[in-house]
Amino acid sequence: MNRPVLAIAVTLALVGCAGPQPVRSSGATAPAATPAPAPSPGQAAGAAGATAGAAEKPGAKGDAHVYKENRTGTPGLDRGVAPSKIEPTRTEAAVKFTVVDKDNGPISGLVIKLDDPRGKSYYTGETDAKGYAEVLVPVGQTYEVVYLSLGRRKIAAKLPVSDKPRLTIRLTLRYKRYVAPLVLEGVEFDTNRATLRPGSAAKLDRVVEYMTHKKSARIEISGHTDNVGNPKRNKALSRRRAQTCRKYIISKGIDGARIKAVGYGAERPIASNDTAEGRQQNRRIEANEL
Repeated sequence: MNRPVLAIAVTLALVGCAGPQPVRSSGATAPAATPAPAPSPGQAAGAAGATAGAAEKPGAKGDAHVYKENRTGTPGLDRGVAPSKIEPTRTEAAVKFTVVDKDNGPISGLVIKLDDPRGKSYYTGETDAKGYAEVLVPVGQTYEVVYLSLGRRKIAAKLPVSDKPRLTIRLTLRYKRYVAPLVLEGVEFDTNRATLRPGSAAKLDRVVEYMTHKKSARIEISGHTDNVGNPKRNKALSRRRAQTCRKYIISKGIDGARIKAVGYGAERPIASNDTAEGRQQNRRIEANEL
């Protein structure tokens, strides 16, 4: 006899980004969805799907619009291009994501991270051609769902996972990309040197995290300066600083073949060099996915 599997179907709409944006974490919490009926004997576990229901009011400070859907029977959301490789257990829930753009359909190549209240993280693999990815997480906790990104913008929603055995949760995430410079704010150097200042590692560690879990990612680390001083020296300095960042990332186990380091000097300003504030903005490190 097949064991009953508790399935919950939820649809969330999150806004992601291709690059860093000002930090705006959503305070929205996914409402607890009504459990779907247990499958009848012989019914494949995970046959329930998720479609958008009535929209809840978004959090005042965030971009996450939360939807809930309690109906079952929509096929195809319990697996991606290949069959599912995970099964829920007594202590772990199977969380199954489908990520879509409302205009362009499924989004591939995204990694989704779930953070528990104690700071432990669980990662999906990259979403496949159907926008599908999955992960096992311990039951009885509330997780923050995050699109893993090189940038500093962290859009999240809260996902409560009930303390119930053999639980499957299906979520459809609506994703929208924003294009912006990927400035690694917080990566700083000593004046006229390529020596990282204390505190810079925390920002570079987020790049390490991204590349560790998105195996297909290749990036360019670029150094930039203001226009004060000799242009050739500025360009050489910016290149050395980019190389310092590359060496740090490699030291954390990332293959150097996946990282290109370049220096642009003052060739690509993002602010006016006529003010001290503008010059400070132009002295920066960027990380862009190739």
